Amino acid sequence: MSEVAKPGEVLNRIEQYADELRAEGVEGDRLMRLSDTSAKRLREAGVMRMFQPKEYGGQEAHPREFAETVMAIGALDGATGWVSGIVGVHPWELAFFDPRAQEEVWGEDPEMWMASPYAPMGVARPVDGGYILNGRWSFSSGTDHCGWVMIGAAIGDSDGKPLSPPQALHVVLPRSDYEIDAESWNVVGLRGTGSKDLIVRDAFIPDYRTIAADKVQDGRAPKEAGRDETLYHFPFSCIFPLGITSSLIGIAEGALACNIAAQRERVTVYGLPIKDDPYVMFAIGDAAAEIAASRAAILDTVDRFWDMTEKGQEVTFEQRAVGRRTQTAAAWRAVRAVDEIFARSGGGALQLATPLQRFWRDAHAGLQHAIHVPGSIFHASALTQMGGEPQGVHRAMI
Repeated sequence: MSEVAKPGEVLNRIEQYADELRAEGVEGDRLMRLSDTSAKRLREAGVMRMFQPKEYGGQEAHPREFAETVMAIGALDGATGWVSGIVGVHPWELAFFDPRAQEEVWGEDPEMWMASPYAPMGVARPVDGGYILNGRWSFSSGTDHCGWVMIGAAIGDSDGKPLSPPQALHVVLPRSDYEIDAESWNVVGLRGTGSKDLIVRDAFIPDYRTIAADKVQDGRAPKEAGRDETLYHFPFSCIFPLGITSSLIGIAEGALACNIAAQRERVTVYGLPIKDDPYVMFAIGDAAAEIAASRAAILDTVDRFWDMTEKGQEVTFEQRAVGRRTQTAAAWRAVRAVDEIFARSGGGALQLATPLQRFWRDAHAGLQHAIHVPGSIFHASALTQMGGEPQGVHRAMI
């Protein structure tokens, strides 16, 4: 096990591995999963233990530090940043589970990673002492390097049919209880995330390896678990999207850096140095400002919510809805900025040998995540600010 990092040390370690992680991104894109070297460097840096409880060798880091670290990784390689942002959040939730579950996952190996997803794509049928789980889950990022998985499940009746109205659990399973469909991930962007399908057939899940999804989302879970650390009372609807959107902003920063490096000596077919083209210079400056604004907006929300949580103040539904609006808008703003600079990078940017095209592909793939869908979030934030009460889907993930 690597030494527990002090504040700032994880990011420093990542910077030491920068050239290697940047180069390994090409291999990950080819393999359609993180390379073994990239996964090793993330373990050595301690990225996935930033939100892990201290009693299991974790850092219990400030979410801002986690976000800045994920952004830095995303700027080196989009897929590596994406996996860091998603897998890195799971220890935060495992801290609410029964101590027996935490001991099973981290007792022998504090470096253990957990994959996801949270969407209730399977059904948990109640039996004595727990549940029997069946289903298929898509988009399990980083799953090839994980020994456990934390996934969502709909609670079923005795016949295995989902209850109505629906009730959802988050459940934890060891690698021996699920199958990875190796052929299920063949995509245009974020290829290196290896976000493959998982299949579970008649796996027994003991009660202590389950938690009610609504208790995680509404903040009851940490209270019932007896957690008094500020980190674990931070709103789920901020911390879960944080890793995903931070990686996307990092991808945009990586694209901008590639663009600037390529444009320094570029000359148009008419012999004009790009540095003398005022339209391209404006586009680069505008894109840089938009990406910086996206970064600042995300970090400002994190800081405000942290300060409120630390003071024991409630982060209200309206504040959470506005926070989600800010986070979603930041993602779209950053990707639009990437489009502006990519469109002005010339035909050379299309070459697969250049990293810019991979950042461009990864940025658009990242925008496809459900956490970046703006419709219901913008609706909920506006309605709440007008004194309304959003219902149904408009309350989801807020």
